This record gives sequence, structure tokens and C-alpha cells, in this order.
Amino acid sequence: MRLWQYLSAIFLANWRILSLDAALGFLMAVVIPQVVALVQREIFNNLTGDANVSLGIWELCAVLVAIAVAQFPVTLAGSTVNRATNVMLACQLQRNAFSHLVYLPGSRPLPSSAGEAVNRFFDDTRGSGAYVARFSFVAQYMVFGAIALYFMVRISPLITFAVFLPILIVMAIISIASRPILLTNEASRKATGAVTGFIAEAFGMVEAIKVANAEERAIDRFNVLNRERQRTALRDTVISQTLQAVSQNVANIGTGLILILAGQAMRQGSFTVGDLSLFVFYLSYTQQLSVHIGAILIDHKRVRVSRDRLLALMLGAPAKTLVEASPGYLLRGLPKAPFIEKTIEDRLDVLEVKGLTYVHPESGLGVSDVNLKLRRGSFTVVTGRIGAGKTTLLRALIGWLPHQAGEIRWNGAVVDEPDKFLMPPRCGYTSQVPRLFSEELRSNILMGLPEERVDLPGAVVSAVMEQDVEELEKGLDTIVEPKGVKLSGGQQRRSGAARMFVREPELLILDDLSSGLDVETEQTLWARLFERKDSTALVVSHRRTALRHADHVVVL
Repeated sequence: MRLWQYLSAIFLANWRILSLDAALGFLMAVVIPQVVALVQREIFNNLTGDANVSLGIWELCAVLVAIAVAQFPVTLAGSTVNRATNVMLACQLQRNAFSHLVYLPGSRPLPSSAGEAVNRFFDDTRGSGAYVARFSFVAQYMVFGAIALYFMVRISPLITFAVFLPILIVMAIISIASRPILLTNEASRKATGAVTGFIAEAFGMVEAIKVANAEERAIDRFNVLNRERQRTALRDTVISQTLQAVSQNVANIGTGLILILAGQAMRQGSFTVGDLSLFVFYLSYTQQLSVHIGAILIDHKRVRVSRDRLLALMLGAPAKTLVEASPGYLLRGLPKAPFIEKTIEDRLDVLEVKGLTYVHPESGLGVSDVNLKLRRGSFTVVTGRIGAGKTTLLRALIGWLPHQAGEIRWNGAVVDEPDKFLMPPRCGYTSQVPRLFSEELRSNILMGLPEERVDLPGAVVSAVMEQDVEELEKGLDTIVEPKGVKLSGGQQRRSGAARMFVREPELLILDDLSSGLDVETEQTLWARLFERKDSTALVVSHRRTALRHADHVVVL
């Protein structure tokens, strides 16, 4: 998708709010200033006896007062809508990018660090959205300039040329400097992302840094990254500010030229005081037009960098995925999280796996030609040495890794997209290291489910968490902090299990859940899992308790 197609798609997806913004902007930037300019011209001509209208000086002043009164609500509305437009455009890009990442297979890594991803979500989406909104603003100024050009040419073509000459000069200068703009902006964004990513990783690895006694080296590394960010950001700012200063100074030179030409024309009697006031009024707007055209030409180079960075974050998704229309909630309440009721169609009688194969392209390791049959209520254990492919098997089964051969059947029906089909309430998965948010334990278990419609206490008991919850200072309302660091490793695993149990899936898939548990807790956990007679379980484990109770054991 070319850049103009990308920008057009953003506009078409938000044409209502952009049209309202353009209409209010047209009133603020075109209609009201033009009326003020023409009335002001007649006031000065009235004072010098060159007026072309029958209104007196006081009537003209009354018109100006009326315009000023009407301008306030229009400006207030226009500013509000313009701000809302900028936010909504950025939010659309953020939502589309995030939605794509959420629905990717769970094991698919980001192309960069989490901090860098956050930087792209903030800076690059905001820059693209602001550019589209600013384009409308510049278009309004250009309409104003066209109208001004009509009136000025009728008065003096030579002075009019002096007014618009700076705009042509600015456009030529920025066209020459386009490549340095692109390179410096891309380097600045990359360096900023490196700093953000390092901060995020350092906050999440405080324990590792302390254990390695690497605090000073971590600070030194941060200083190196920050100096690079400072250098690239300074270079980017210098180029941008230099071009803007050139735009402003070229416009000021044009002002002096206009005053010289206007003075000569007034001596010859072909230029009135009212004409001068009109040109001076128009001059301020044409100067702004020159500056804004310069800024949008600079941003045009930057928005290409932002688009490419966002698409790289989305791991090769088509560009249309990023710009497709999506609902915004700036002016209305957020929707409630959907609750998917379990139906008779979700019931699992038998899951068949035939010839399932996935081999990691980097290492050549994985699983090949795996055949399984899991009947309702059965308990199957996968075991084997480290690196034998146990986790790979589970992830290929649920679609987190795209299987390269074989098929999966749910009650005899082929599952074409396991990553979308094998989800709650059909299937629940607990990984070796469940991820927790820096929220209450309750929120980490429910993950948006309405508490009144699920059995939260039952899920806590099934995960053998009831004693742990009682010992936490605020129970289920305790903030577990980033990645759940306030909880032990065993508590984190059982919190992930409770998150799975509360959804009451037909198929339970657990990856080495009992690792890190004491003997008593482990035995209780398995006993409660075995009590779930109606659930089908596929677990990775080396523990004797699990192996003794297994209906089937798969050794890799």
C-alpha cells in the first residue's frame, strides 16, 4: 500500500469526524477571517474617504464586534473537535495494531522489546493521526490563500507575487532536505525505542540485576543508550527547527518586500490604506500557510517512517489491517467484556490428533507424526527428557505454533484454525510460567469475566489457592505487582490454573503445572484435578502422582 493510499484509508475510516473538523475549521480559518479582513479594509478606506460601501464607521465596527462574539463558540467547538479527532485517529491505529497482535499465535514473539513496542504504539500512531488531521488544517489555509489571492491580484499582481513567493521557496528547500529528514527521524525513533525497551526490561529484571551485582553496569548501559538517543534526537530537532526557522525568516523577508512595494504604489495613488491593511492581514495568514506547508512536508517524510515501524510491529500484516475502520469510544462508554456461554456444541466427546508435526526452523527440533486420541473424562500425561518437544506438542495442538502436517478433529469435525477454535469454553491452557498483570489477583483470574456469572471461589479451590488468598493482606484484591512478583513461583502457576478453571473448559491443557510446588500442595492439586470427572486433561508432567493416575502416557 502506497503512502497516499494508507493516508486515504485513514481518512475514509474516519470521514465523519474529519468532515466535522474540516467544517468547523473552514469557519474558523476561512469564513470568519475573510469577513474580518474585508470589513477592516472598508473601515480604513472609510476613514480615508475611499470606501466602496454605504455603511458608516460605527456600523462596520458593530459588524466586527458581532463577528468576535460569534467566533468564540465556533473556536471552542472547533478546538474540541480537532483535539478529539487527533485522539481518535491515533486510537484507531493503536486498536488495529493491538488487535492484530492479540490474535496472533501466542508463541509468536514481538520483533522488538516490549518497551520499543510501547514507543511505537504511542509516538508512531500519534504522528500518523496528527498528520491526517493537520492535512485538513493546511487545506483550509490553502482555500483561504486562494480567496486571498483572488482579491490581492485584483488590487496588485506584483505585490501578490511578493506575498506568495516565500511559500514556493520553502517548498523547494524542504524538497532538497527530504532525505536527511527521513534518516534522522528514523534514527531518533529507533534510539528512543532502545531506551524505552531497556527501562522496561530493567524494571522487570531487578532481581537478576541484583543477583549478578550488575547495578553499575546496568546504569552504564542505560547511559550509553541515553546518550545515543540524545544525539539522534538533537540532530532530528536541529534539522526540523532549522527548516522551520528558514520558513519563518523567508516569510519575514517577504514582509519587507511587500512593505517596499506597497509604499511605492501608495505614492502613485494605486494603493489605498485599506488595501494595505488587507494585504497586511492576509500576510499573517500566508506566513502561517508557509510555515504549515513546511511542517506538513516534513511530517510527510516522518509519517512514512511511522507507518513502516507500525507494520513491522505487526509482523508482516497487510497495511489495510492497520487502517481499517474500528469503533472508537472517546464519546461513549466502553463496551462490556463479552461472556461466552458454554453450549452443547462445545461439549468434547473425543479429540483426535493424526500426524501432527511441527519442527522449529532454527533448531530442527520439534515433534513429528504425533497421533493422540483423548476421550471425554480421560487423563493423559506427556513426559520425556528436557528438549524432547513436550511444550512444542501442546502449543502445536492449540495452534500457538502452526502445525506443518497432520490434522486435529473435535468430535470428528476437522479443526482448521485451532488457535481460534481451541479457546474457552472449549479448551483452557496453563503455561509453564503464567503471565500476570500488575492488578488485583481477582482481576488476573477473571480477566474481564463478570464475577457474578462464574464460580470464582470454586476456581480458587481447584487451584489450591484458598490458603494463599487468606494469607495475602487484601485477599483476592491484593495487587500482585508487575509479572506477579509479589507471588511465589508456585503461586503464580496456580493463579494461572485458577484463571483456566474459572472458565470451566471442556479440555484442560497444563504444561508442567506442579513444578515448584511442595509435596503436600502438589498432591492436593492432582487430587482435585482428578475429582473433575467430566473434564478431559492433557498435561505435561514428570511426577509420579500424575503418571500413576494417567489413563495414557505419551513419552517423547
